[in-house]
Amino acid sequence: MKIGVDYYPEHWGEDYWKEDVAAMSRAGVQIVRIGEFAWGMMEPEEGKFDFQWLDKIVSMFTEAGIEIVLCTPTCTPPQWMFEKYPEIIQVGTDGKRVPIGIRGHRCMNSPLFRDKVKTMIQKLVHHFKDNENIAAWQIDNELEANFCCCPVCAEKFREYVKKKYKTIEKVNEAYGNDVWSGRYTSFSQINPPFGTHQTWLNPSYMLDFNRFASESTVEYLNFQAGLIREIVPQMKLTTNNWLPENIPDFYKLFENMDFVSYDNYPTTVIPEDPEELYSHAFHLDLMRGIKRKNFWIMEELSGSLGSWMPMTATPEPGMIKGYALQAAAHGADAVLHFRWRTAKSGAEMFWHGLIDQSNIPGRRFEEFCSLTGTLKENPVPEETEIHNQAAILYSTESEYAFKIQPQVEGMHYFTQLKAYHDAFTANGVGVDMIDANSDFSGYRIVVAPALFLADEELAGRAEEFVRKGGHFVLTNRSGVKDENNQCVCRALPGIFADLAGVYVTEYDPVGLKKQRIRIQKDSWKQGSILCVSAEDKDTAFARDELCCSLWCDILGIETADVLAVYGENFYENAPAVTRNHFGQGECYYVGTVLNRRGMISLIGEIVRVAGAEHIMGLPLGVEYTVRESEKERIHFLFNNTNRKKKMELRRVNAYGMGEPVKYELEPFEMQIERQML
Repeated sequence: MKIGVDYYPEHWGEDYWKEDVAAMSRAGVQIVRIGEFAWGMMEPEEGKFDFQWLDKIVSMFTEAGIEIVLCTPTCTPPQWMFEKYPEIIQVGTDGKRVPIGIRGHRCMNSPLFRDKVKTMIQKLVHHFKDNENIAAWQIDNELEANFCCCPVCAEKFREYVKKKYKTIEKVNEAYGNDVWSGRYTSFSQINPPFGTHQTWLNPSYMLDFNRFASESTVEYLNFQAGLIREIVPQMKLTTNNWLPENIPDFYKLFENMDFVSYDNYPTTVIPEDPEELYSHAFHLDLMRGIKRKNFWIMEELSGSLGSWMPMTATPEPGMIKGYALQAAAHGADAVLHFRWRTAKSGAEMFWHGLIDQSNIPGRRFEEFCSLTGTLKENPVPEETEIHNQAAILYSTESEYAFKIQPQVEGMHYFTQLKAYHDAFTANGVGVDMIDANSDFSGYRIVVAPALFLADEELAGRAEEFVRKGGHFVLTNRSGVKDENNQCVCRALPGIFADLAGVYVTEYDPVGLKKQRIRIQKDSWKQGSILCVSAEDKDTAFARDELCCSLWCDILGIETADVLAVYGENFYENAPAVTRNHFGQGECYYVGTVLNRRGMISLIGEIVRVAGAEHIMGLPLGVEYTVRESEKERIHFLFNNTNRKKKMELRRVNAYGMGEPVKYELEPFEMQIERQML
């Protein structure tokens, strides 16, 4: 595993470079990322390229033995390009070119922009093609789905729809265009989604535009990758990812990349409300699940965040080191902190780095040095990987559909995924976040939150998984729509009804209002699953009763057993959570959104019944993960809270319950233990 930093030599001038490189070497920096926003320095005038300054800093890092991630600078075209070629600027839903001056406002589909990108990449990559110190190329920066409404994108969207449906009649059928006189008579009538009332637009049409926007970004990324591979075929390629407003299809985005990269900014304020989930373990597992292998962190929290919003609290002692080690524990093979020194100008001058503008190292920098020292003494080999028995399915299409038509106040697709992920974490069970379209047959437990859009193929894989002994969890808002984002005309959960053994007689979108849930007697064994550590006995979590909110499916029973019922409202005593025996396995249906205590309890029961390995006695906020190879297992125990935690843990697996082991962890402390095999 490598530890590094993001560095912006173009911001500081050569007077800083020599000492910065020397200081990085002393601090244990192994890798740096440079160049992602420097197009204006590389091509100050059209057709005039200047890489001399870049040669100097690359040579300094090479001589110091510090590896380099070099970036294509295509996220920030220079101002002369916008002035001379305004047609490359994105067009918003208001039909106007978006204001320039920040970043990312180029249309990825623009042929003219593509031509400029091609020239830049060919010049840059040819220039550095023989430098063996370049560990990887990062393409562009934090790519979003290309939600551009310019004339080029409008025409490409029409071509996309025409290629997909062939005839205008099939488009009308797929979109249900008889509603509101929306029937097309010509492909020329199909345009990007203009206007302010986006949620009023046809959901089927909007889903296709989301797909098109994502595919545009994927094609743009692959266009750049192809240019680089023509020159340096063996070079490792990636792009840095995050969770933007317009999320591309992660699985297609990284299909042709060598590894996934993520920009990781965990919270610096631990919430007092126990229902508020803050751990970035979810984000890290989501990134690892994209290619089902280890990944990199290309930007990691280094200080208070603030630029276009008020500054956040500075990281508490232990956070910088602890969060980096948390990333390692979840599969990161490299962690690069953003950034070496806080910017002195520009919009990000208060997005703090390891060292402030004063250039005087302080507490944050010393903690970074402690991190590099810890990993030097206790290395995490890249050949160690994560193998889990549980998985959560992520559906890109369901995420799009939820965003297009919000179901009820406070209910979001990602929050449901996070809630189930948190419940596994609280039970000491590692969990993978994987593509709903992928093979999940190798797991014991698979949870599929809110499969809003689903097809027969996915339903068939789920049935086969359970029939062979798997434990599958379905939730409310599953099987609601088909692949065209139209509602199915059958009782919910639609194509999953036989597997679940229930049907929805009615539903109540209760929103943020909480109401009680009652577990049926002996339906699941709570026992130690709901025990609370001594440090947490006085918290709101310990006092909470089981309850639910947001959504209530009122269930009719076909073949399932009732595990929990509603405790109030006109559907009091109606089934809320069920379990159906199907073949050699079981399918659970969760018709509501349980609070954190209820979710942890339910997942704990499923883990017990499935015989999955887990840890008993974990206090709330303490996370356990394992990386392993043929030679060793590395156990990580992370206190992701700002309070000291004492605990007595027992490992439970197919061979029974292990002996208790006592631990004491300071806030944000990571304990690493090695087990040779």
